[in-house]
Amino acid sequence: MRGIALLFLLLLTPVPGTAADVAVPDPQLRDTCPVCGMLVARYPAWIATVLHEDGHADHFDGAKDLFKYLFDLPRYAPGRSTAEINAIGVTEYYGLTRIDARSAWYVIGSGVLGPMGHELVPLETRADAEEFMEDHQGSRILRFDEVTPELLKRLDAGDVR
Repeated sequence: MRGIALLFLLLLTPVPGTAADVAVPDPQLRDTCPVCGMLVARYPAWIATVLHEDGHADHFDGAKDLFKYLFDLPRYAPGRSTAEINAIGVTEYYGLTRIDARSAWYVIGSGVLGPMGHELVPLETRADAEEFMEDHQGSRILRFDEVTPELLKRLDAGDVR
């Protein structure tokens, strides 16, 4: 019995260097991205979500709009603050599971486009990001804290360096 409990515990422990799964709600059919207004559920491979401590969730049609939201919270979520965010999830490219956005690896500059064009493609591990870079001719691998408003503007303009 102790062996089964230990195995279960090991299965729940994140592997170092990977982004852990995150519990965020799925968007409803009519939920729109607060940044661009698109219906989010139409793009299940790109869904990103911010879950606030009061249970309210904002959904996005890609990591790029998620970051725009986080960089300008007063514009997109008046009265909310980053201090009341409980979880941030992005959809991982290969497994299509929701992972923690803060620990994900992001590739830019690939030929893989999201609903809003050039995207930050979320991946679970560095190895996955490197494989994606090779398979899809990406230009850079980034971490959450390396994304800047200037980078997002460049992606919107098609500058994928």
